Amino acid sequence: MMPKISDPLSRNLIAGVIIFFLSSCADESSSTKERSEQTPEPIATSSVGNVDDARVIAASTNEPGSWLAYGQTYKEHRFSMLTQIDKDNVSNLGLAWTKAIGSMERMQATPLVVDGVMYVTNGLSVVYAIDATSGKEIWTFDPQTDRGYIQYAFDLPTNRGVAVYKGRVYVATFDGRLFAINASTGEKVWEVDTWHPSALDRFNITGAPRAAAGKIYIGQGSSESRRRRGYVTAYDADTGELDWRFYLVPGDPSKPFEHPAMELAAKTWGGEWWKFGGGGTAWNSLVYDEELNSLYIGVGNGAPWPRAIRSPGGGDDLFLTAIVSVNVETGRMNWYYQTTPGDNWDYSSAMDMTLTEMEVDGVLRKVLLQAPKNGFFYVIDRTDGALLRAHPYTEGINWATHIDMETGRPVENPEARYEENGHWMLPANAGAHNWEPQSWDQARGIMYFYYHDYPNFYSLDEAFVKTGVYKIRPRGLSLGIGEGEYRRALEAKAGPRPETKGYITAFDPLTGQHKWRHQLDAAFNGGVLATTTGLLFQGEGNGRFTARDTDTGEPIWNYETSGRFSSSLINYMIDGVQYVATVVSGNNYDLRGSVLVFKLGGDQVMAATEQRELQIPEQPTIEASEETIQQGDALYHAHCATCHRGIGVTSIVATAVPDLRSMTQETHEQYTDIVMRGSRLDKGMAGFEGTLDVDQAEAIRSFVVSEANKIRERREDIRNRFN
Repeated sequence: MMPKISDPLSRNLIAGVIIFFLSSCADESSSTKERSEQTPEPIATSSVGNVDDARVIAASTNEPGSWLAYGQTYKEHRFSMLTQIDKDNVSNLGLAWTKAIGSMERMQATPLVVDGVMYVTNGLSVVYAIDATSGKEIWTFDPQTDRGYIQYAFDLPTNRGVAVYKGRVYVATFDGRLFAINASTGEKVWEVDTWHPSALDRFNITGAPRAAAGKIYIGQGSSESRRRRGYVTAYDADTGELDWRFYLVPGDPSKPFEHPAMELAAKTWGGEWWKFGGGGTAWNSLVYDEELNSLYIGVGNGAPWPRAIRSPGGGDDLFLTAIVSVNVETGRMNWYYQTTPGDNWDYSSAMDMTLTEMEVDGVLRKVLLQAPKNGFFYVIDRTDGALLRAHPYTEGINWATHIDMETGRPVENPEARYEENGHWMLPANAGAHNWEPQSWDQARGIMYFYYHDYPNFYSLDEAFVKTGVYKIRPRGLSLGIGEGEYRRALEAKAGPRPETKGYITAFDPLTGQHKWRHQLDAAFNGGVLATTTGLLFQGEGNGRFTARDTDTGEPIWNYETSGRFSSSLINYMIDGVQYVATVVSGNNYDLRGSVLVFKLGGDQVMAATEQRELQIPEQPTIEASEETIQQGDALYHAHCATCHRGIGVTSIVATAVPDLRSMTQETHEQYTDIVMRGSRLDKGMAGFEGTLDVDQAEAIRSFVVSEANKIRERREDIRNRFN
């Protein structure tokens, strides 16, 4: 692994060579490692990164100027008690420093700040230790993430941050490994591969590990890729030894159950679910409760999405889309609450969870707060999992009418079933609220968060409808819903697509009322951070970093970038100066994925922020029928759009991943080697041989060339009209 190398050019060249070399050594990444690779050094006793449970628990009171853990403290309020920046002086906020740390689009890490050092990651799980006052790099740790693992992912490489604990920095990588790093030197202490054959196919990790009670906790992602069975693992923080593993969906019932909860869960599934995997990955939220010695696991969706395919004749399909409480010492379940029984829509409950105390119906309760994808906001007693409140936070819900408070179950809307003819669903798979962090104001009893009304059209897979058989794809996503011309025909019958909107809100979980709510310019945005001085910070999807008044929600300050925010925010204070920090995704041209840090009187300027028009070279001549182009459209959006984005003729702005309409003549000449044989695997482009045949690959190219020519023709028409 790579500790610090002072010369950036040399470091990048060496990293590139090692990545290329390791990507060719597939056998190593496919082995199972339940133990660390080397004898670890003892837990460090130096002051660098010396964070323990007591320090995290007391952080809000004793050191509000630090950001020691993913959610700030174990309670994960993400609320700043710092007072230097307020509504009167926020107009003087400026850029203190910025540092480019990557070029991948999905920059979503929560930076941690411990004793003046910021620890942050990019999408490829590279860890940076940075002087938090100047932006100067202290060390870098590159885990040499295998970019070929993009084939297992729903989207581009993503990493949501690290844990700092007892002198070490812990990071989980996109290719499924977990590292312990010396916080002082950036040297590797131990490494484990978190994959186990019981998970079936390989997986990605996108979430940040959590550290508490002497253990490191991590889940995994990629529910919809190939076959996936979710679990959460606890490792000894000192040695990397496996402590316990809690499975979230049952495996083959002919084999012994790993723990009693799996025997319970298996009774709620139907068909031969274990052949599909079932899904249920814990890809984001893991919250430690020091008061109850529990870990709360936010469980993801089922896979494939439709329960008719995944679990025919089944029931609730536990523990999909549930919150599960596990004893951190024994790894055994305390209780569970399922937000969407028998998940049919990818209504993951892996969103952030906040722990607090509230008076509910005259009784002071220890509660857990969550706004999962399904559109309802939940208040749950964290001692026993009892449902206390479940209010809709958006009017854009058509899958259920309400939550029955006596049973704790949603009442599904029979008019919104999509199994026969398909249906526009709200919320869709992107959720009403997704992973982007919320911020809890304990004094006001208000949760601040962003959400969106985003529709998607659901129908069953065409082959399954015709034959009753569904086959898991060897590569790409296996969603189980209709695609291509089949889907478009059903959409036409269903009527127009509902409108997409994004909102930011101040929400009362007890009453279900919005104190205020404002529509945002973009549908997809970043998380929020509220402060005790009445400010609410957010990075918006349009590239604007904004401060709002928490009394009204009105914007009172902003900073323009040409990137895209889908990230977290933090506050910290060093030597009497308060800072606000976030990360922004790049646009692959003038702006790289970067850390942005603001302070009062900051006068730095981003090096370059211009967003350029997508360049479309002259296209090769391809003779293809309209039928072939339509086939290419369906295949492109089934296999390519996950990374390269959906193609529409009006979508002509450059993004941080290659837009295939901008392929050069040289790339066209290499197209078959790239797409079929994986000649650019070192850059994250896996080959599709065995998934696509050559004719199908050419159909995709025909579609891409056709769409590229539409842009060229449109631009030529504009030039002719103005000349």
